[in-house]
Amino acid sequence: MERISNSSRVNQIVLHGFPNLQRFQVLLFDLLLIIYLFIISGNAIILLVICRESALHSPMYFFIAALSCLEICYTAITIPKMLADFLADEKKISFDGCLVQAYFLHGLGAAECLILTVMAYDRYLAICRPLRYSSIMTIDLCVKLVVTCFIGGILSPVIETILISLLPFCGLNLIENNVFCDFPPLISLACTDTRLYIMVEFFISSFIILLTSAFILFSYVRIIYIILKVKSKDGRQKAFSTCGAHLIVVTMFFSSISFMYIRVTKSYSVEYDRAVGLTFVVFTPLANPIIYGLRNQEIKKFLHKYLLTEHFLCLFHNVCSRKVVKIQK
Repeated sequence: MERISNSSRVNQIVLHGFPNLQRFQVLLFDLLLIIYLFIISGNAIILLVICRESALHSPMYFFIAALSCLEICYTAITIPKMLADFLADEKKISFDGCLVQAYFLHGLGAAECLILTVMAYDRYLAICRPLRYSSIMTIDLCVKLVVTCFIGGILSPVIETILISLLPFCGLNLIENNVFCDFPPLISLACTDTRLYIMVEFFISSFIILLTSAFILFSYVRIIYIILKVKSKDGRQKAFSTCGAHLIVVTMFFSSISFMYIRVTKSYSVEYDRAVGLTFVVFTPLANPIIYGLRNQEIKKFLHKYLLTEHFLCLFHNVCSRKVVKIQK
């Protein structure tokens, strides 16, 4: 464990990583790289399809595109550094770099909470207020909601960041329970009484998580109530399938961040914290392209069309090239 003198300031943070899996560092690197490439390419394809197809220019797909863009930024904050650490002997990051990573992790995480809440509100209006939906959920309102979510999310960790930057760090500089930088582990490294800082971090995180999750829960209670009143079996099935994808993402994301941040004491084990941290940093963004891409019939249909078109163009180009070669001979 690395220590520095009490009179000096911590300039570097050491991330413990996975000490029990040292023999599998290269394998873990390859696995995480494949996952990261899938996350980036999957979300980029969803963005491309939604932007190019006018049939998908509706509020629901606009919010899915915003979520895909957010996931690309969200994973770029943590996964590249994790990949570099798998191949590094010393898993270090500067204190300022660690604080910046934690800031954007919380900021983009809060933005995702707000985006998911807006998506629940959109489904609530579409199912519970269908006659007023088009007049309320205009493109102008959609843009304003998404911009508000991003700005609100980015501003939400400002207080925590300022308070942590003012803390005296003069003791341990090893983060054991995370493979990336976060506010709670940083606070635990300070050489002063941190109870006030822990409570501030707990209050801000709890406020965002509980407020947004309560709004989502209320929206879906109303949605399910309305769906159960629909007499048509096909109508109920279509409504449930439309909301099902969103509910899967919401459940994965909010359950993991709730276990991670809505607590005032340390976790039961270091392995627990690492597992939960990887869930919302890696596995939830991995699930989004699968849920919104492979399970969404509209996106799947246009994606299939593009793949067939590209395949046809490639075959046509090859046939034409062969004919040109034969004529020249």
